[in-house]
Amino acid sequence: MKEVRNNARELMKGYCKVCPVCNGNACVGEVPGMGGLGTGASFKNNVKALEALKLNMRTIHEFSEPDTSVNVMGIKLDIPVLAAPIGGVEFNMGGKISELDYITSKLKGCKAKGIIGCTGDGVPPFIHESGFSAIKDVEGHGIPFIKPWEDKELYEKLHKAEETGCKIIGMDIDAAGLITLKKMGRPVTPKCMRKLREIIGSVKADFIIKGIMTPDEARMAIDAGAKGIVVSNHGGRVLDSCPGTAEVLFEISRAVAGQCSVMVDGGIRTGIDVLKMLALGADAVMIGRPFSIASVGGLQDGVEKYIDQLKAELTQAMVLTGTEKASFVDIRVLYR
Repeated sequence: MKEVRNNARELMKGYCKVCPVCNGNACVGEVPGMGGLGTGASFKNNVKALEALKLNMRTIHEFSEPDTSVNVMGIKLDIPVLAAPIGGVEFNMGGKISELDYITSKLKGCKAKGIIGCTGDGVPPFIHESGFSAIKDVEGHGIPFIKPWEDKELYEKLHKAEETGCKIIGMDIDAAGLITLKKMGRPVTPKCMRKLREIIGSVKADFIIKGIMTPDEARMAIDAGAKGIVVSNHGGRVLDSCPGTAEVLFEISRAVAGQCSVMVDGGIRTGIDVLKMLALGADAVMIGRPFSIASVGGLQDGVEKYIDQLKAELTQAMVLTGTEKASFVDIRVLYR
């Protein structure tokens, strides 16, 4: 990964510093770009919340070859990781590779390694168009996320998303109020329960709502028909001063246990971070910025190398905490 990261640092110069630790300190307020909004507190809180969690080491057991696989919303994943929906190479990542090459590399790398990637949405249209094309290229093995646009654009994109052959569609409702879109004159808005039910009912695919940060909204998402939720503050890019996702995940996962698939993103960088989130109740995690760096810096090969690194780190962490299966991680893995 060192070569991939060095190449990404050159290609993303002025947009992402590809820091040794991606913690939001060096890119405060850089939106557009890869930073966090305002003071960058929400981005930094995601990382700090995970760093604050410690693991209990246990080595008196027989689990030398743990099972890292999970099943999320009918999809078997070799490791409990999805590549999060991040687009906008031109204005967020430097534009040295094309949107299509970026997203196709990410999805192909994920499929080759037994996980799945998500595609983003935004302005200009080639962001979602590249994503839809990439999903078709991997025979539907991707999850398109559509932003909470107003009706005409929203339903047109949902229909086109279904045509990619995907089995799951998501909405990053946490993009409501995204400053980059507002600057482009293309506002996105929150959705009431009536509207959410209508949106979810309009598609045949299973539906994920991304951007849940409280237990009550997790229950509301289920009531609206969502089969999955993503605990997320949009990587700290929409609202300053949010708690880290690892701070709120346990209460949310407990509130909806067994009623839907629970995913989480925000500050997850390593296999150890993945294990921590599983212990807090997530079924799987989404990882954003590191996948973007891997894709820009090494295309499909870079993405595959990053997934290999995550699996190696997760496997080691499971062995050294006495965790047999990623599909069942006891809260006692965490030091309290």
